[in-house]
Amino acid sequence: MKIGMITDSLSALSFDELLATSARLKLDMLEFACGNWSAAPHLNLARMLDSEKARREFKARVAGHGLAISALNCSGNPVHPGEQGRKHDKVTRETIKLASLMGIDRVVMMSGCPGAPGDSHANWITTEWPLEVREILRWQWDEVLIPYWRDLVAYANNLGIRKLCLELHGYQNVYSVATLAKLRDAVGDTVGANFDPSHLMWMGADPILATRALGEAIYHVHAKDTRIDPAIGGVNGTIETVPGDQWKRRSWNYITLGYGHGEAWWSEFCAALAGAGYDDVLSIEHEDPMMPALEGVEKSVALLERTAFHRPPRRTAN
Repeated sequence: MKIGMITDSLSALSFDELLATSARLKLDMLEFACGNWSAAPHLNLARMLDSEKARREFKARVAGHGLAISALNCSGNPVHPGEQGRKHDKVTRETIKLASLMGIDRVVMMSGCPGAPGDSHANWITTEWPLEVREILRWQWDEVLIPYWRDLVAYANNLGIRKLCLELHGYQNVYSVATLAKLRDAVGDTVGANFDPSHLMWMGADPILATRALGEAIYHVHAKDTRIDPAIGGVNGTIETVPGDQWKRRSWNYITLGYGHGEAWWSEFCAALAGAGYDDVLSIEHEDPMMPALEGVEKSVALLERTAFHRPPRRTAN
């Protein structure tokens, strides 16, 4: 396994500072966001699409620090019923095109979530009652999601991209093992998982059992932890709408690796990944509101160095 990071984790750093810091931390790979829900702090999508020289220089600067690119990321909601959906679809397709131009084989994203007929906002259905929600859910999948993803898979395949890595995330139609399997059954195995255990933790699933169930459908992994506050969560559950910056009031929060689930858990998780046939990147995503970003990434790297399976010698700069 390799240790990587989505560069939004250190968004305040310049590109040069990011590369130097990543080399100092002995990371193997970096994942670059291209837009949508990310400000894309280290990659200018339009410039990279327009200039072969810019693409060549970008890759050379990354490689010059002994690093490789694990994936491009365009997480957003491309099936949103409003203007946001059209904008996110554009960035999604441009990111897939850029991955093709750069010889990057994976794009990390989310499934998206439509509304209901006539809605102007997304509508995440999480219950089977009252009965009207069943028809909304059927319409979302049959009339919007599956047709969209059939078209997007064909678009990606035409560009040589055969790994679209969907994060199982709240407020998305694909948020669980079962919903990912449903979409894969409909559109094929170009769609797989960007497996981030932190989301399954707060949604009540067991990420280790989910890893075993997904098996070869795991195409990319985010390393992120969640801590559920036993006092608040025990009273209110984990359906949480308190803003993230008010973390003391929340039933759960994303947190630095090891502070929600200890080292023994992460060792078991890495073992489960290895057992599922995954021997690739663990891309750190730091979103801990309590710890400075660099300190959180440093602690996360240290934990993964002790728990990752079969880590190869790090690449060195030419």
